[in-house]
Amino acid sequence: MLVELEISDLALIEHAELAFGPGLNVITGETGAGKSLLVGALELLLGEKPKNAMLRSGATRATVEGRFRIEPGAASVHRWARRHAPELLEDWQAEGATGAHELELVRTVSADGRTRAYVNARPVTREALADLAPRLFEIHGQNDHQRLHDPSEQLRLLDGFGKLDKQVAAYRAAREEWARLVEEALRLEREATARRDRLDLARFQLKELVEADPELDERARLEPERELLRHAAGMKQGLAELLGALADGDDAALDRIRHSQRFVDTWRAQVAALEGPANDLESAHAHLDEAVRALRSLGDRLEVDPRRLEQVEERLAELERLERKYRADAAGLQAKRRELEVEIARLEGDEQSQAGLSESIGAARTKLLEHAGELRRARKALREKLVKQVHKALKELGLANASFDVRIGQRSEEDGISAGDPADRAVIEADQARFGERGMDRIEFLLAANPGEPMGKLRGVASGGETARIMLALRGVLAEAGERRTLLFDEIDSGVGGRLGPTVGAHLRKLGEHHQVLCVTHLPAIAAMAAQHLRVEKKVESGRTRTRVEALEGERRVHEIADMIAGGKDQETARAEARRLMELKP
Repeated sequence: MLVELEISDLALIEHAELAFGPGLNVITGETGAGKSLLVGALELLLGEKPKNAMLRSGATRATVEGRFRIEPGAASVHRWARRHAPELLEDWQAEGATGAHELELVRTVSADGRTRAYVNARPVTREALADLAPRLFEIHGQNDHQRLHDPSEQLRLLDGFGKLDKQVAAYRAAREEWARLVEEALRLEREATARRDRLDLARFQLKELVEADPELDERARLEPERELLRHAAGMKQGLAELLGALADGDDAALDRIRHSQRFVDTWRAQVAALEGPANDLESAHAHLDEAVRALRSLGDRLEVDPRRLEQVEERLAELERLERKYRADAAGLQAKRRELEVEIARLEGDEQSQAGLSESIGAARTKLLEHAGELRRARKALREKLVKQVHKALKELGLANASFDVRIGQRSEEDGISAGDPADRAVIEADQARFGERGMDRIEFLLAANPGEPMGKLRGVASGGETARIMLALRGVLAEAGERRTLLFDEIDSGVGGRLGPTVGAHLRKLGEHHQVLCVTHLPAIAAMAAQHLRVEKKVESGRTRTRVEALEGERRVHEIADMIAGGKDQETARAEARRLMELKP
């Protein structure tokens, strides 16, 4: 809802502050007083390109600022914020999830024609502002600012008119599940080549590690064996010579120690000093004997075996190659083997999933088609009811010759089940065009403003007040179906006489029960229906023409409406008629 509008240095408006309330707000004033300036200011605020001579003479910049109250249920505004200003949602969430929030739009025009736009003090592009505008405001009259022209909005309104929220929710849930499966199928398809290449590599690497089967302590065992095999011949000869010197040859070391022991043992009982050397010789003999046995055992085991050396060398080379390749020791190679086994199972599972997704997508698609068909049948059943109510409203608004219809078509030329695998990319692309957010239907409101004219889209119907009344009829019938927004009706009284004025005013006031309504009017019967009344007046002050806007209440409002009755503000009969009109109920 528009709460305040502030205008500075725009054409004849030096400065004006306007406050608006819920329900019907009317704007009156003499022809040429500047009512169209207010409409132009709103158009500028809503993203229109500036027109010529918008700046007040002598000014360097014109500014239009609008403050809106955004109700918690304004889903379309929240969608806009998610796309263009996510930080705005963060601010609102910080303020609290419940209650209304404030949205401030500012548009400036400099003398060189350049414009700037801001939403809650944050700069936005003109395109972003123009995208936001129809979510807040509609102008019905000479220009096309109606969100009602958008077929997707018409579809939402038709569903709201028929209270099809549950059916739409069921369809969306089915579409979400179908879309999830489709996205998974497309992901698997995109990754198929890379996945198969990776699966081939992983299988090769696992085979390599399985065949190698490295043990944790294998290098520690093989490296010493390799050294022995490399030097076996030289060591065997050296050991033989050493054993000869120690035990096997003439005058061997063991024999000499035994001879020394016998000598010392002969005298150790008589000479106490020999007790220590006797013990040492005994110990030396034992150690040397043990060493000889160990050396003899090693010599017996030593073999000059070139074939075994080749095997050990090849095995160590293989272990070293694997460790370099995978940058891991034996424990890391075993861990890598386990990782590959897990990865291969996952990749093979993806392969199987891709093969099995077709059946799942087909089942989800069948369910989606059922919900879409239910929506289509419900919408077709609504068509006659809506057409009847709109024709009734058109007749009440003096447009009995206007014709209205609802065309219910399909989003895609091919509306049945496509041949082929439902997980095939071509079929999926066709389905994505077929299944919209609200079903398979394409809705179009059609109008013929006058007899003999062909039915056409809303944007192509008659202009000016006739269009405004047509839109009033539509908005009135569909009032409860869409989000609340501000509706401005300009020239709605064009071609409307005194007899029809109260009816138009009653429709506007009733529409104001669901939306905020602004109406520029010359008809006293419409002005009398307002909850708020603003008068635009042009005055000459200090040699300059200025447009001023003031809010009217009480007798001042009675005088304004009386003045609209053939200039009768000074006549008691006109003032009495003004009071009578103000007391009328829709």
